[in-house]
Amino acid sequence: MATYHNPLLLIDGYNIIGAWASLKKTRDRHGLEPARRELIEALVNYIAHSGYQAQVVFDSQYRKTPSSLEKHSPNLSIYFTAWAQTADTYIEKFCASFFHQKSPSQSRLIVATSDRDQRLTVVGYGAEWMSAQRLASEIDLSGHQIKRKQRPSKRSQGRFLFNCLDAKSQERLAQWRQGSY
Repeated sequence: MATYHNPLLLIDGYNIIGAWASLKKTRDRHGLEPARRELIEALVNYIAHSGYQAQVVFDSQYRKTPSSLEKHSPNLSIYFTAWAQTADTYIEKFCASFFHQKSPSQSRLIVATSDRDQRLTVVGYGAEWMSAQRLASEIDLSGHQIKRKQRPSKRSQGRFLFNCLDAKSQERLAQWRQGSY
């Protein structure tokens, strides 16, 4: 198991898809793959902004495939469980292993799910819990903060109204002051 220096956010992917109205709508209209992509897209900026290491866990969904781990970005990975393993059992085993091997320098583990039984189990192992709704709220808030930081700030060029006007208005005002308007 890797040592994480940032808080680790473990996300029960299909549980989140089923809990968010927008993702549920995408799943029902277009299937699981588009809903997974939409969830991952929502997480990318949030994970980078929040400082979390994150892993989204998806069940194998009845496909006879081995488990797989895909690195989506430096801080976000996607894990598909092996055939017949649920995301719940993977998350529970991960939590048990994480806290069994935990050293004082290791960080926090947070599990995002709205599954009540899963919540009780992971909290019992010592993980923190985040509801699907709280994750959605934090992603929205993070998106607003990112947009605010990206907005160009108007630099004041002085305290006079003239400096706040666009170039055309400044020209008109200058002409008016000179009496040539």
